[in-house]
Amino acid sequence: MTAAAPRARRSDATRAAILRAARERFAADGYDRATIRAIAADARIDPSMVMRYYGSKEGLFAAAAEFDLRLPDLADVPPQRLGQVLVRHFLDRWEGDETLAALLRAASTNPGAAERIRDIFANQLTDAVARFGTDPASTARRAGLVASQTLGLAFARYIVRLPPVVDMTPDELVAWLAPTLQRYLTGRPQE
Repeated sequence: MTAAAPRARRSDATRAAILRAARERFAADGYDRATIRAIAADARIDPSMVMRYYGSKEGLFAAAAEFDLRLPDLADVPPQRLGQVLVRHFLDRWEGDETLAALLRAASTNPGAAERIRDIFANQLTDAVARFGTDPASTARRAGLVASQTLGLAFARYIVRLPPVVDMTPDELVAWLAPTLQRYLTGRPQE
């Protein structure tokens, strides 16, 4: 066995300990109150090791963030209700979990967090859209448009806290946004 193999295993174990501690700390304290020092103490390592492996708090959060959109099976949704179901789902999902908002905040300045958001939406949303029977040639484009609308809503409502958007009830938001998502999912581009 070479000397590199034990070092690689130690490195993997350290990364795993950091991620475990970060997930627990971010869940308990939220993104803003969690500190690199506290995460390092929980992982029983020096804070410099966290920075060595992840570069910044944003980079660590991006690596540690586990966010399942928990999308409904769109194959079971009547086609004329797809937009309504998705807007309602995203609102329900964001209202109860600050992880996406924290990841969205981090994504604006951290490439790792931006990549994490791209992965979450590209993989989970594209798979869900593909299941209800879109033309495979347009599935990724349709999912991307839905993501742009829903991420824009999340940014305006939960990050910037734009008063008119914050003041709207979920039912009002569904009424306004569902037709747009419906068009993205089932419509055709206008020429």
